[in-house]
Amino acid sequence: MYSSQSQKQSPVVQPALNAIWPICMGYLPLGLAMGVLGEKAGLTPFQVMCMSLVVFAGSGQFIAVSMITAGASTAAIVLTTFMVNLRHLLMSSSLAVHYQGACRKKVSLLSHGIVDETFAVNLNQLKRGHWPIESAIASSYAAWISWAVSTTLGCFCGQFIPTGAFGLDYALTAMFICLLVYQLGTPLHAIVALISGALATAISLSLPGNAYIVIATILGASLGLLIKKTGIFSVPPKRAETTHGDR
Repeated sequence: MYSSQSQKQSPVVQPALNAIWPICMGYLPLGLAMGVLGEKAGLTPFQVMCMSLVVFAGSGQFIAVSMITAGASTAAIVLTTFMVNLRHLLMSSSLAVHYQGACRKKVSLLSHGIVDETFAVNLNQLKRGHWPIESAIASSYAAWISWAVSTTLGCFCGQFIPTGAFGLDYALTAMFICLLVYQLGTPLHAIVALISGALATAISLSLPGNAYIVIATILGASLGLLIKKTGIFSVPPKRAETTHGDR
């Protein structure tokens, strides 16, 4: 009985772990940095763990901790993190299209585990071929657990690690750069990335807050769709070669 269940689970869990383990390893320095900042802001390890389990958004948590340190109000922290994490709605909706016939409970579970890193991994697996929702959930929650453990550990060790030590404050930026490069598979993707980056920079200079992230994402994706429809970067189909055997 046990062997039959393990055989059913292994085709789902093992590919998920194989796909997500680099992200889990990358979460270690990120989580340590987040935990250190949380400890400096006066949070306990239990509070940091609860934040990671409930929120599970690295950039949002970094911003929230920074605002707590600055003495911002609760309403301002909630509103700011909501705007920053609003992009997760777009990511979850994008993945849900691939699982239209799946159970709603499973889709809801997957949505909670979707962040930038898990979205990139799951989307890449879907592009390669069949990627069941169970594998997507398993990979997302493996990253979720890794993040919660690393942030809690960072808060425990925060009193021994000075803020900004070992380049931990740059870890989040480095992770996003790696994810971006990971997605640049075609010239169209590179053009959309450049357009989105330029739009985000321009909007951030004129619009206060973090709404520029969502606005630049929507505008960049829309422009990318228009460019794709023009067929500028489309690859012409290969002409079938005739051989003597076909005659």
